Amino acid sequence: MKKKRSAGLPALAGEPSVDIKNSRWFIEFTTPHEAHMHAMKRFIVNAKSPFQQIEIADSFQYGRCLMLDGKMQSAEKDEFIYHEALVHPALITHPEPRRVCIIGGGEGATQKHCIWHNTVEKCWMIDIDGMVMDLSRKYLPEWGGPVWRDKRCIIKAADGRKFLKESKKSSFDVVIIDLSEPVPGGPSYMLFTKEFYRIVADRLTPDGVIALQCASTQAPDLTMHAMIIRTLKTVFPYVRPFSIEVPAFDLPWGIAVAGKTLDPVALSAHEVDRRIADRGLKNLRYYDGITHQGIFQVPKYLRDAYAAPGDIITDDSPLFTAI
Repeated sequence: MKKKRSAGLPALAGEPSVDIKNSRWFIEFTTPHEAHMHAMKRFIVNAKSPFQQIEIADSFQYGRCLMLDGKMQSAEKDEFIYHEALVHPALITHPEPRRVCIIGGGEGATQKHCIWHNTVEKCWMIDIDGMVMDLSRKYLPEWGGPVWRDKRCIIKAADGRKFLKESKKSSFDVVIIDLSEPVPGGPSYMLFTKEFYRIVADRLTPDGVIALQCASTQAPDLTMHAMIIRTLKTVFPYVRPFSIEVPAFDLPWGIAVAGKTLDPVALSAHEVDRRIADRGLKNLRYYDGITHQGIFQVPKYLRDAYAAPGDIITDDSPLFTAI
């Protein structure tokens, strides 16, 4: 009889093996019937804020990770994919973004990418959960980098919807919505509605652009993603969704860029690269002109989902994640 293999997984070159039985695991349910497991070296933070459960841990595969309400938000090794995709297509679409507002994004990475653009004069980060920002500044210093001390950055722990509603009309060139998933009782579910998108549109300049994360694009259930896109189309003339692969999420994830007058698809790869150079963007690892052209070419099953009739999200009928 052959000798049984160890219960541990084989190690990659230079990495310690993972003892499946004795490791500590973070398990994220991606649907009611599926889950993704991350073996963790150690859990650093497990805290309950007035708004959500906050966890920070060091994983074997993706380095340090931030999780909110049991959902992976970003991981050290691949957060650049998510944040570059969320920020740069929108800011590059605008010819000269000077005033940017981020709703959410408490770990600071979204704001960091915004101020990489040398045109940006002021950038607001409005996150309802001050504890997320405080813990991120302490335990995820690379995510935000200079934002915690840069004079262009205005950082507030506040209700993002209320902040925008009380702002002046035509206040911002770009608004980025970087939220956790809409769970019942959570802090974000009223920021996916038609009424909220109308508030955003009113606060954008005439050529203003919005970018947002918009749920998983994993087939077969595209209900949440398609509803968000359908709702955006009731407010903005140009809505361009796309899908990215972030390994730590274990799901393809949707992002959309929408605008009043500007269409990101109209930009050539050459023009995108020219704007990247003019803005002084030298640290990009995911995004460039070729990527910009390619991401908006979504597959047929997504285009079919966008074209299909269906419900929109309103204040009276909000959207909630299934788990």
